[in-house]
Amino acid sequence: MTAAEFKPVRVLLIANRGEIAVRIIRTARAMGIRTVAVYSDADAGSLAVSLADRAVRIGPAPSRESYLVIDTLIAAAKASGADAIHPGYGFLAENADFAKACAANGITFVGPSAQTILAMGDKAQARARMSAAGVPVLKGYEGEDQDLDTLAKAAEAIGFPVLLKPSAGGGGKGMHIIRKAEDLPAALQAAQREARSSFGDDRMVIERYLEKARHVEVQVFADHHGNTVHLFDRDCSVQRRHQKVIEEAPAPDLSDALRAGLHQAAITCARSVDYVGAGTVEFLVADEHFYFMEMNTRLQVEHPVTEAVTGLDLVSWQLRVAGGAVLPLTQAGITCTGHALEARLCAEDPAGGFLPSIGKIEHLALPEQLSGLRVDSGFRGGDTISMHYDSLLAKVIAAGADRAEAIARLEAGLGAVEVVGPATNRDFLAAIIRHPAFAAGGVDTRFIEHHQAELLAPAPRPGDEVVAAAAFIALRAAESGTRVDPADPHSPWNEAGGWRLSGSARRKLELSWGDSLIEIGVSWLAEGYELQLADRILAVTGTLDADNGARLRVGDTVLQARAVLIGETLTLFADGRSTIFTVRDPRKPRGVESESAGRILSPMPGLVLSVSAVAGAAVEKGQPLVVIEAMKMEHTVAAPRAGVVKVVDVAVGDQVVAGAELVVLEVEP
Repeated sequence: MTAAEFKPVRVLLIANRGEIAVRIIRTARAMGIRTVAVYSDADAGSLAVSLADRAVRIGPAPSRESYLVIDTLIAAAKASGADAIHPGYGFLAENADFAKACAANGITFVGPSAQTILAMGDKAQARARMSAAGVPVLKGYEGEDQDLDTLAKAAEAIGFPVLLKPSAGGGGKGMHIIRKAEDLPAALQAAQREARSSFGDDRMVIERYLEKARHVEVQVFADHHGNTVHLFDRDCSVQRRHQKVIEEAPAPDLSDALRAGLHQAAITCARSVDYVGAGTVEFLVADEHFYFMEMNTRLQVEHPVTEAVTGLDLVSWQLRVAGGAVLPLTQAGITCTGHALEARLCAEDPAGGFLPSIGKIEHLALPEQLSGLRVDSGFRGGDTISMHYDSLLAKVIAAGADRAEAIARLEAGLGAVEVVGPATNRDFLAAIIRHPAFAAGGVDTRFIEHHQAELLAPAPRPGDEVVAAAAFIALRAAESGTRVDPADPHSPWNEAGGWRLSGSARRKLELSWGDSLIEIGVSWLAEGYELQLADRILAVTGTLDADNGARLRVGDTVLQARAVLIGETLTLFADGRSTIFTVRDPRKPRGVESESAGRILSPMPGLVLSVSAVAGAAVEKGQPLVVIEAMKMEHTVAAPRAGVVKVVDVAVGDQVVAGAELVVLEVEP
């Protein structure tokens, strides 16, 4: 198809969900393009569905039965009159068969051609192609022979440590660092399993692993008329499990020569495969040298930081180019101003090994869209985080005149995030950007690993002012919940406050924080309470609004706070931090919790991928027993101690809930 044969997009189907679907819908609407959302049963009430002009159900919750079914998506496009499909990122965004199916049905695919996706989606082929084009690549192996002996010999020849990664992969899935030869067989088995599950292809590439390197990428754009430009660079070095956590543009502390070399290499890469649309060329940078890693033939999660420093809407560019238009600007007309950072807010528990966290979002408040601050999200309070999809809740993007200002704005933006329900990485993200090494620009791909102890350090005990604020809100909640006798609403016995015939009442309130029990003596004041905290007495007065936002005077301190009380759990947001208390009534007996030491429970809901535990077999401490997948992440459940397997309760393919019994070990006498 020639450029002249393309037609402007009029009706756009978004073959994705969550944040990216919402983001695409908003730009399409601004361009006068009608939008069609697709949804699985898990997403029927989603924000994207509510924003689109039309929405079409595509199947049950599992993505392999909905978002990954090409025929269903094509049928949805035809039924809704869509003339174009935007794949977003993830799912089918880099699937050549999907691009082919769109072309075969006369539907514009917002992305490169199937041939380009095939050329760059296969890491082995991409490495060979870039090497031939003169773009530096790391020493490695990308051959067709994939048996263990061949890969072991290749790893020895390259020299340990090496990086094992799926040839068809992306998003950090299936990547393993191998530091010694004896670790290769187990890692290869796990990597191939993850690759088959995620990409339907278990071929592996082995590359030399750089212990200290930065992950720098260049945004490229091209049209059907032969124009190719770069939109500068981003640093995505702050990662965990090879998945990006913080991104920024431009990449800090690069020499002019190195930056220019990266930009030119990215342009060379795009032109070598006749690239069209938005793409990202990713490099490893070490000691003033750079090496091609891969090209992502789609829009990236981190594209907002590029938008912030260039002032451009990349989705708008995508839709214009897909309709046959010339790129809106030439290279000379594209400028980079200021600095921007993005933090990925995810539903996960950093203190619990970053396990996914699912469930209903009981409360969600995101920062206001102020100057220099942007939030992209696909969720609202009341929505449910599903085990079937990734853990991304929102992206908080901050821009400033320089890096220091962008960091300050991002810290303020994260401090304004309030989530109750699923655990999130909000405080972990804030710890990263507050870290002195990050502020100094000293980041590499092992930043989190090097500073993990500091980044995951337990929160300090809440100060007296915060405890007092929590107590004030808990007491007010208890008072507002007091039942009034409808037969005599003016009876003094309905008074929930501290008035008594013999003087102001006193009572005790207990708040637990972690394993600490905080006992508080309470006396009523005219507009609040007098609280006895250990050897300190604090007067607390103030008001609560309908959203449980509070403006309190605690002693001599004025405090802004918000609290969400669900059952006995009170989550307090104050001073940019969240603190979780349990409100206890000292008059009620406390239950005693016990659990058999031999029961091994699932730490999260998910799909059982493999079971290596065998009834009657002896196991060592740390030996893998069950592998569970949730939110596109694998988690290995290992034996907490040596013992003999008594019972195996699960099989491959089972869906389990959090806390489900997986294996029982014999309890030692």
